Amino acid sequence: MRLQMQQSGNPLQLFSDLTRQTLKTWASAALMSACWVGVAATTAWGQSNADRVLKVGVVQRFGEKPTDTLTLKATGGDRLTINYATVDGPATLTTDSIKLQVAERPLPVPLVDERVVLSTHRSFESAEASALEWQARGIETEVANPDRWQVWAKRDVYNTPLLRRLLLQSLQAQGDTTTHIQTRVLRQMPQAYWILNGYRYNRHQLEVTSGNNAIQVQEGDRANNSRLYGGRLRLQLNAYGSYTLVNDVPLETYLRGVVPHEIGISAPPTAIEAQAILARTYALRNLRRFTIDNYEICASTDCQVYKGLTEVFAVSDRAIAATRGEVLTYNNELVDALYSSNAGGVTAPFNDVWDGPERPYLRAVVDSVANSWDLSSRPLQNEQNFRAFMNLKKGFNEDDWELFRWREEATLQGIADVLQNSCNAAITRWRR
Repeated sequence: MRLQMQQSGNPLQLFSDLTRQTLKTWASAALMSACWVGVAATTAWGQSNADRVLKVGVVQRFGEKPTDTLTLKATGGDRLTINYATVDGPATLTTDSIKLQVAERPLPVPLVDERVVLSTHRSFESAEASALEWQARGIETEVANPDRWQVWAKRDVYNTPLLRRLLLQSLQAQGDTTTHIQTRVLRQMPQAYWILNGYRYNRHQLEVTSGNNAIQVQEGDRANNSRLYGGRLRLQLNAYGSYTLVNDVPLETYLRGVVPHEIGISAPPTAIEAQAILARTYALRNLRRFTIDNYEICASTDCQVYKGLTEVFAVSDRAIAATRGEVLTYNNELVDALYSSNAGGVTAPFNDVWDGPERPYLRAVVDSVANSWDLSSRPLQNEQNFRAFMNLKKGFNEDDWELFRWREEATLQGIADVLQNSCNAAITRWRR
């Protein structure tokens, strides 16, 4: 999952630290669960979605580099079936493997790619809250993630240069100073292709299935950069001029590739069951994150780590089966089941980190069974209390973790250089 950092250096965590691989005791995890106020475990939501097929973006930016390749292989003597479109209708190929590549295709005339960026954010939650505010002002929006989370004026509404500039001028007249138009002129576009039996197939979309519902995917030429995915795979265009490889996978199968990698199989079985409920809740709650790109959730720490069927374990499989269909709800709605690997000793209320409506079930809790700190009498908003808290090195559930307390020093020029390099990299990606 995501790991947000405070200026002090301790990661912010909004749920109990169930993800650490060596929980000291299940009692500590039970204590941390107290930060969920009024939350109920229920099977009503989960059971109705237990067999739901998720759309997981397992490779989000294929084709950003001209050297990108994806090799898809069948397993155990199986065969791949490739479905794609032609001018005469759907077509099908069968093969043992397929290597997807990209080439820059010159455009017959330059193409102007443009959008109105209303706001930029460090999280989806804050971007979504901003999008709702813009919508309340009568501006249709969509949430995008080209590099950081952004709110765009809906492209199929503001679909001409004139409409985009009229919107910008109107907002500037109202005092807006952050909205801007991003423009680039494209003279070529990535084109995905594969070669089979001496024939080259150029397609922007294809679907790959196998008889046993298992497909090996290797990124690049390194054999150790390989994952096994259940379900089917689909290559499709995204909103940023590249491609996304999407894994259509049933929810409970998806959890097999999430739970052991978020908590670790050495955790107590009951803690792994709690993690399974969290992961299931998080997935169902966040299906809207990548609507703009026509998939639902990603496979990295920006969502939940998902490794497909590459490494699955009996202990986590049992936890998933034992909690099948179970999710967490608050007032009959799925909760934001947020968690991280290290809290630095204390969790944080939702609105200390993100914008949007308060989540009353997410509150500050000290991550300790030793009563190491009393937030009610020594609130951390006080500078003296905060410094004293940061000087505590023992008495917390995660005090033996490397990143529990750390210090990094840098000059102002060094920070400026890092920021400039980041900006330059973002500009380079945008101009591609």
